Amino acid sequence: MRTIPHRELRNNSSKILEEVSNGETFEITNHGKVVAILSPPALTPYEQLLAAGKVQRGTQRRNFSSIKPAIAERDPLDVLNEMRGQRDAMFDE
Repeated sequence: MRTIPHRELRNNSSKILEEVSNGETFEITNHGKVVAILSPPALTPYEQLLAAGKVQRGTQRRNFSSIKPAIAERDPLDVLNEMRGQRDAMFDE
């Protein structure tokens, strides 16, 4: 991690931002005191998996419109209320 004064950031922002986009992190100082850290954004979990080679991007578009939605045997609200009742009963004992 490099430390640079805010004046250098102001005067060389294009170069510094290019370095940040390449993975470099900077501490920005003002009157000798660190006031900010400039770093590339964190990878999302999906981007981390891509970078690790654990997943790969799809190569074809798929049409999922032909898949019919599942029909629930019970109303989901009834199931939720039942679960809430069971939870509340545990704390009432």
